[in-house]
Amino acid sequence: MSVADWAPSASLDALRFRADRVAAVRQFFAERQVLEVDTPVLGQGGSVDPLLDSLQVEAQLSGQRQRLWLQTSPEFHMKRLLAAGSGPIFQIAHAFRDAEVGQRHNIEFTLLEWYQPGYGLELLREECVELIERVIGKPVSLSVHRYRALFEQWLEIDPFTAETAHIAALAAKVGGMDSSDFSRDDCLDLLFSHVIEPQLGRDSGGAVALLDAVVDYPASQAALAKKRRDPVDGVEVAARFELYWHGVELANGYDELADASEQQARFEADNALRQRMGKPQVDSDQRLLAALAAGMPACSGVALGLDRLIMLAAGERSLDQVIAFPTPRA
Repeated sequence: MSVADWAPSASLDALRFRADRVAAVRQFFAERQVLEVDTPVLGQGGSVDPLLDSLQVEAQLSGQRQRLWLQTSPEFHMKRLLAAGSGPIFQIAHAFRDAEVGQRHNIEFTLLEWYQPGYGLELLREECVELIERVIGKPVSLSVHRYRALFEQWLEIDPFTAETAHIAALAAKVGGMDSSDFSRDDCLDLLFSHVIEPQLGRDSGGAVALLDAVVDYPASQAALAKKRRDPVDGVEVAARFELYWHGVELANGYDELADASEQQARFEADNALRQRMGKPQVDSDQRLLAALAAGMPACSGVALGLDRLIMLAAGERSLDQVIAFPTPRA
């Protein structure tokens, strides 16, 4: 530990800028009468997503030691509020994901997450753009791209029909690593992050911010979103979008899955995949399943990396410049 490790990594001016932008977020939702909520960072269920690594703690609860999970997102608790009749809600929440440290990652980070009952994905995407405009202080021009078309443009393959062996060989070449143990989606993720993602939202810093949205991901990448048929070619795709600016993923929006049986099946499949990958099992959220069974309204929701958005709005290149105490010096 160096002598200066006690000091914040962000300047006081940057922290004032951050506070001002967070206030703008709250004002945005107050104008739309969206309720701000506050849910636990500790839960009795965690994320079983194979691509995420949850942190766990042991605590004394009801007279016995019990495993609890630091939440990777406030999603599960917020959906329980939706099922209870909350109406539109938002939250500025601390979330936790193990091993994620770097220029664009921190183990503890800030998510802005909100849900709009009755909204379709396009309407929510429009609202997301309006929110970004408010935070960055200038208008946004949004271009929408189909996942399939991006692979055809930048890698000259069809991610839906190409042979898995061909995709794996290409991933190995691009990533400079052995991809023999990678799943098809692992390979697609590597290709997307290494080749396509840096091309998205390329912005020269003019008066209008240039953002890109990606839609129609493979159905295997639906996570907690519904699936639907692509109207262009009829393949099953995930009903979700992602937004990118300066090659950085900012937001991930879903037409939210509300079917308890389907959600339970996905939890079980994800934990089985975790086991095959040699990752620890995670307790699935049984209270979320009960809430879905009780009846969550049809809605769309989006999680936006608030640290990342503030970083880009401030013209910085690293989250350390807009976070007071990143994990390495927490």
